[in-house]
Amino acid sequence: MKPSLVLKMGQQLTMTPQLQQAIRLLQLSTLDLQQEIQEALESNPMLERQEDGDDFDNSDPLADGDDTPTSTNTQSDTYQESTTPSADSLDEDQWADRIPNELPVDTAWEDIYQTSASSLPSNDDDEWDFTARTSAGESLQSHLLWQLNLAPMSDTDRLIALSIIDGINDDGYLEESLDDILSSLDPELDVEMDEIEVVLRRIQQMEPAGVGARNLRECLLLQLRQMPEDTYLLSEAQRLVSDHLDLLGSRDYAQLMRRMKLKEDELRETIELIQSLHPRPGSQIESGEAEYVVPDVIVRKHNERWLVELNQEAVPRLRVNSQYAGLVRRADSSADNTFMRNQLQEARWFIKSLQSRNETLMKVATQIVEHQRGFLEYGEEAMKPLVLHDIAEAVGMHESTISRVTTQKFMHTPRGIFELKYFFSSHVSTSEGGECSSTAIRAIIKKLVAAESPKKPLSDSKIAGLLEAQGIQVARRTVAKYRESLGIAPSSERKRLV
Repeated sequence: MKPSLVLKMGQQLTMTPQLQQAIRLLQLSTLDLQQEIQEALESNPMLERQEDGDDFDNSDPLADGDDTPTSTNTQSDTYQESTTPSADSLDEDQWADRIPNELPVDTAWEDIYQTSASSLPSNDDDEWDFTARTSAGESLQSHLLWQLNLAPMSDTDRLIALSIIDGINDDGYLEESLDDILSSLDPELDVEMDEIEVVLRRIQQMEPAGVGARNLRECLLLQLRQMPEDTYLLSEAQRLVSDHLDLLGSRDYAQLMRRMKLKEDELRETIELIQSLHPRPGSQIESGEAEYVVPDVIVRKHNERWLVELNQEAVPRLRVNSQYAGLVRRADSSADNTFMRNQLQEARWFIKSLQSRNETLMKVATQIVEHQRGFLEYGEEAMKPLVLHDIAEAVGMHESTISRVTTQKFMHTPRGIFELKYFFSSHVSTSEGGECSSTAIRAIIKKLVAAESPKKPLSDSKIAGLLEAQGIQVARRTVAKYRESLGIAPSSERKRLV
């Protein structure tokens, strides 16, 4: 083929840096956006925060040429003229008389050296937050090591205990076998299996109760053994866990009553005692840090109307520094002036992108509230079907933009804090020709299960029949899927004694 020149006409979308920045800010969460704003403030001198009630005086106090500046209401006392004589105008005796015995300091001891007493709340401190100072959780390993350091034992036993603690998982169970622990120790220690079992029993007496167990049966028995001896039906609970745990798991209560020779009331109280135990004792030790959700939008009801507003405390307000902006000269093409002009333009683009993000978020949130007003009034059962296409048509935007806006954005409502994507759900047809959202169906299933008889729980087919009686046509497989998403066990596992 010969090379040739061909003229074609077409359309192409070119994403400018401004558009790329606006799209990137649009999909950021509140915490990520705060970090992005902080980085912009540190890198661009033209940007500054605008605080509430801020009234900057950008005038130069030395602009009038006076060598003795005066103090105003907006200026610091630093500009006041000093009348204290200098050291050169005083002789040695006069200078020594002016030195006080104790020189004043600009900081207190507690400001530098934080003691345990200074970190405690005062009597009149109503805003002291304990979780803010102790947000970092303690891991199970560190909790066990702390108890191990307080326990008196030999060096060899301590090494064995460290090996055992290393083999305990986050749920509190010992994953490593005793043979593996024995083989991992130094052969020169000359440790026998009996010593490892003795140290394991000491660790199993630590808190939380049941830690160091090798299976569920041992875990429950360890917790029962640490209960007071006069606990009602304690021996029956130990016998049930030790000999008939499989029957309890299958909920064969008739067989349990025959084998244990217990009446129905006694068996029910015995099972309640076992259910008060922790099958995963390690989960009682919080190992993670507290995570907080900052809502982007606040919804409240005022005069029978639902109002939508942005959370102004979540995102700081920015503005262009007028002092630096006034230094930019139009006709100057020097390197410094070019740099400042570029920084000024980037600052304006950044502020404009933030405004565009807020406007888009407000439009989407307002349409969601308008569509899901029934949820705000009556709860999950009144949730309507909603997809991205519905909101995109209402605000005149693309579905991809709506997806970016609703990702990792949260709305604070009188019913709680929800992600914007929570209000979107698929629909199921009703017998009257209408539609019902999947969220509303889940709420109805949860309500039906909560009101069922413990002796005869509702099966998935029965729940599907009850939904059909309400005009909601749902297959049994769909009911099972919704039930599993709610964390509800099957009917065979929900059966229990009254």
